Amino acid sequence: MSFEQAAPLHVGGETAWVALFDMANLEAGQRLLVQGGAGGVGSIAVQLGHWKGAYVIATASTANVAFVKSLGADEVIDYTSVNVEDAVRDVDVVLDTVGGEVTAHSWGALKPGGILVVVAGMPDTKTAAAKGVRTTAVTHPTDTHPVLEELAKLVASGDLRPEIGQVFPLDGAAQAHLASETGHGRGRILLRVAN
Repeated sequence: MSFEQAAPLHVGGETAWVALFDMANLEAGQRLLVQGGAGGVGSIAVQLGHWKGAYVIATASTANVAFVKSLGADEVIDYTSVNVEDAVRDVDVVLDTVGGEVTAHSWGALKPGGILVVVAGMPDTKTAAAKGVRTTAVTHPTDTHPVLEELAKLVASGDLRPEIGQVFPLDGAAQAHLASETGHGRGRILLRVAN
């Protein structure tokens, strides 16, 4: 695999793996909602959920619906035209890669005893307790080697496709940051340090 293909695995892949399998204990047959299914973490989470045998529901903008479906999502909710709170219910796991208002609107999708794993922001344990669900933030392991090995095996087998949205030269770091701030990209935004 190229350096560019490997780059999304360290942060995006590791975060998705830890969130789904270490924090949420996602199992085959469970229902998973990935908030932000086209992004760097979300695009990998959709694929990992599909690989694990979960029923994967993901949110995306209109421009990214087909892309997220191609990653293995069973359902893709276009959040620009559909209220996710009204469209999704009784999921076992919500992975929120967006934060803010998206987190606030994720609680209703969970079934009793379900778990909301937050990537962007802090988990609200009081709201979780009031709603009869659990919540946690992603905490990264000290030794990431085992997770990265598993992700590399999935790439080699074709079960995981690291998505690269844009690649900028190092002197384009400001442009890369601006692209990241839009919150509407596909996959990872990378900086190329050397040729």
